[in-house]
This record gives sequence, structure tokens and C-alpha cells, in this order.
Amino acid sequence: MKSSPPKLYIFDVDGTLRWTHTPGHRFPLSSADWSLMPNVADTLRAIPWSTHGPWIALASNQPGPSEGLLTEAKARDMLVATLHAAVGFLPPRAWIQMCTCMPDASCARHKPNPGMLSDALHHFNVCGSDALFVGDQPIDAEAARRARIPFLSAADYFGWCL
Repeated sequence: MKSSPPKLYIFDVDGTLRWTHTPGHRFPLSSADWSLMPNVADTLRAIPWSTHGPWIALASNQPGPSEGLLTEAKARDMLVATLHAAVGFLPPRAWIQMCTCMPDASCARHKPNPGMLSDALHHFNVCGSDALFVGDQPIDAEAARRARIPFLSAADYFGWCL
């Protein structure tokens, strides 16, 4: 029996949807500093995004603003640009979340804590079993476990041979 597709897809961003061109940087500092990861556009453009679902959300730790490396607005603009590049348009009801806290901060939203994922479930009024979180790091898998959302590695979801 084939399971039904998720009602809500949640994606990490850096290392999942995009990679950063500058060696040593964990996240881009400008719009010229990133590109989409392999197979991202083809995979996400094949999903029939609509107002009634499936829906898409981004959940990304973005410490650049707290480190003074870029503004919160610039970090958010690059997340929007990443989603637009990946899908080809901004899907209806797309929801973008980021935590700008430093990694050692005590913040319920900073992955591996589940705050951003739980907020997405609440925003779209879906239960964890009706969602899928795709990420590239152990903290992504842990956040999904804590939020009780199925998890797939970006490599598996996008079919990368690592």
C-alpha cells in the first residue's frame, strides 16, 4: 500500500536547498554567494503546490544577524530568493521561519529544538505524521524527532550520491 504524500513539506535551507560558495562559511552573506543544491529545482517543481496543499515551509538556523555579518532582512530576503529559485515561484501559503540566535543560545526555536517545526505544524493545522522535514544535519533529524515529524536526509530526498 502506497502512503499518501505529506500535506506539509518543511525544508532546512543551508546544505539542503542551497550551498554556499565561500569556503568556510556556513551560510551565504550575499545573493551572489549561493546556488541551489543538485536536483532541488527539479524535485520541488514537480510538487503541485496549491492554496489547499501541499504546503511548503522553511525552517533555518541563520546566526549571521546575531554574529553581525548581515542584517535579519538580508538573511530573510535570501531565504525567499532560495525558495523562489527552487520552486520557480513563491507557492501559495509558503511560510519562512528562521532563528537568528547564536548556536549556544537557549532558544526553543533553534534546531535541534523543535520550535520552528512545531510552529509550522500549528500554522498549517496539520499533525506531525502529515508532514515531512528534510535536512542535512544531525540537528535537523533531532528537531524532527522532537517535533514527531518524519525526517529524510537531503541526500536521500534529492537523490544525491555522496
